[in-house]
Amino acid sequence: MNGVQLVIEDPAWRSYRGLQAKLKRVAQASAAAAKLRGGLTVLLADDARLNKLNREFRGKDKPTNVLSFPSGAKDYHGDIAIAHGVTLAEAKAAGVRFADHASHLVVHGVLHLAGYDHETESDARVMEPLEVKILAQMGIADPYRGASS
Repeated sequence: MNGVQLVIEDPAWRSYRGLQAKLKRVAQASAAAAKLRGGLTVLLADDARLNKLNREFRGKDKPTNVLSFPSGAKDYHGDIAIAHGVTLAEAKAAGVRFADHASHLVVHGVLHLAGYDHETESDARVMEPLEVKILAQMGIADPYRGASS
């Protein structure tokens, strides 16, 4: 499979005009910036689904905003899952548009599929500026500006 496939599991994701097309463009731009050639899937789910995935794969029994599952395959890079409720709550708390925050989570997830990480400060100093650059290309403000480290 080549390209980006969006799978909408939670109908709440359908209530934002133009969001699906935007997230697909953001995923494509992120994959291109990370030099990923091949396919990936973005699952737009609810908090319960992310809670289950987080518990099963990370041992954390709570919903999270985004999870990435690299495939290890050459032509298919993996899957990203994003929780609607967590994303909405985070966007409101940060005072940003839902679509912009969801876009940031897509960029973040794609970069994880490409092997980027932020577990250490040095890793974050590589990953976060790339996120900011990709988002700027999509007309989205720096999500880290004003954020405390």
